[in-house]
Amino acid sequence: MIFSRDIPIKKRVQVCIVGGGPAGCAGALAAARNGANVFLAEAHTCLGGLGTAGGVPLFMTFSDGINFVADGIGREVLERMNAEDIASPMVNSINPEILKRLYEQMLLEAEVEFTFMTELIGVEVNDNKVTYAIFNSKSGLFAVMADVFIDCTGDGDLAARAGADFMFGDDNNAVMPSTLTSAWSGINWEKFRKSGANPRKILFEAFDDGIFRNNDPHHTGINQTGRTLGGGNMGHLFDLNPLDEKSLTDGLIEGRRQAVEFERYYKEYIPGYENVELTGTASLLGIRESRRIVGDYVLNLEDYKARQVFDDEIGRYSYPIDIHPATTSQKDQNEFERLMKSLQYQSGESYGIPYRILTVKGFNNLLTAGRCISADRYLQSSIRVMPGCFITGQAAGVAASLANASGDIRGIDVSELQHKLKKLGAFLPYIE
Repeated sequence: MIFSRDIPIKKRVQVCIVGGGPAGCAGALAAARNGANVFLAEAHTCLGGLGTAGGVPLFMTFSDGINFVADGIGREVLERMNAEDIASPMVNSINPEILKRLYEQMLLEAEVEFTFMTELIGVEVNDNKVTYAIFNSKSGLFAVMADVFIDCTGDGDLAARAGADFMFGDDNNAVMPSTLTSAWSGINWEKFRKSGANPRKILFEAFDDGIFRNNDPHHTGINQTGRTLGGGNMGHLFDLNPLDEKSLTDGLIEGRRQAVEFERYYKEYIPGYENVELTGTASLLGIRESRRIVGDYVLNLEDYKARQVFDDEIGRYSYPIDIHPATTSQKDQNEFERLMKSLQYQSGESYGIPYRILTVKGFNNLLTAGRCISADRYLQSSIRVMPGCFITGQAAGVAASLANASGDIRGIDVSELQHKLKKLGAFLPYIE
């Protein structure tokens, strides 16, 4: 079947960003603040990705224990959100409604144009350059023409549809399990803390009692997000293919089933949760690993071990190697814990992030940021979290603003990029 339509070119901009998660928002803000006119397309109904629609209750670490490594836009988001969120004592916890509004406010302040429910469906390429991104929206199909495009889709949809090479999973094409997060109310946090109960250890009692259909020992629990509220990033969806709609559908169904089991577990076994209620599950599935788009360099485990410094680095990060277990076996859980502990940094240590992992190999005007950057799966498991996305997103945004005149992402002055990032607040201790 051949599908053919005349598609209007609705927008002509300097920078087009696909995906409005933390990487996309940081990229849009950085590009706009550096003088570029920007259009951001978001397929969902809000900005923020997994931190909002995905219900992930924590940002994860901004600091290496001494330095605020996710500095710049990352710090700005955290501080502005904490200034509004007075209900939660957890510094890095996320109130999704506050964060949704904050991202919108920040992008509007920077005069970034963005639309929701705008899904990428195609890409046009000519002479190693992306010429148009094609979207479906409520008004129909339309195209966006831009000097530079940034793929912040998480799955690398823009780059893959343009024909870029990508890596996927391990040697057997298996990816980390996903999670459908959950929201909870009615928690007595004071009673829970005074009890000293450990939901991870008590979990095994529930296994013996047959509370769960699948006994998964990997349990991160519920994090406080309000006075009586909590966010659950728990439960694994194994063997899920993030690039297949049927697999995603099955995962969402299973995730909602798991949430009911967790409600029974916490209510019956954990002090302080006697009146807990499941108030919702996320509308966006928590995908940890998908495509990793091949760039001019592949950041790898050896770089992590070496605390590598790069001449073209655009940031540094320190979150540990965090590859979730592939099965529910205790053996896989033990290997997960061994790998994380054996490779964990000491305070003040970090690895460099080179600009070359953002430049898509074989394309002159295409960058990536966020979860789909060019890294092996070890490094991807570290840099994929939200502070890492802020780092790569703001770098891609500044780079795109510098390249918009020629559309040549490799023709920019990397030193100028680094100094503009430092002015933005980026942590670049090895750059003069």
